[in-house]
Amino acid sequence: MSSREINLDGTEISVVKALGFGSTETSGADLIERCADLPIAELIDSLQGLMNLGYVVADKSGFYKKEDMEQVHFRVNSGYMKDLREALDPRPEVKKSRRVRRE
Repeated sequence: MSSREINLDGTEISVVKALGFGSTETSGADLIERCADLPIAELIDSLQGLMNLGYVVADKSGFYKKEDMEQVHFRVNSGYMKDLREALDPRPEVKKSRRVRRE
């Protein structure tokens, strides 16, 4: 999957950036603190959407309240890490030269 196929909305971008691209897990309580400007219902909805797409992995999938979410640990799926990083920070593709060396 290329980064051009990954389309995230603003809330999902905030969540992925708050989780970071390291291999460490982030607790739900820390994530709530990092995304303090987001309503809790919107944060939970975005996390569940990212988990359904496979971009985010959690140790528990059934959380619907703030109290439940605080005890769950989240991390970015390492299989999508490079594509997500490129989707969040797109860089122009370097065009290959069409010049051919002939001998």
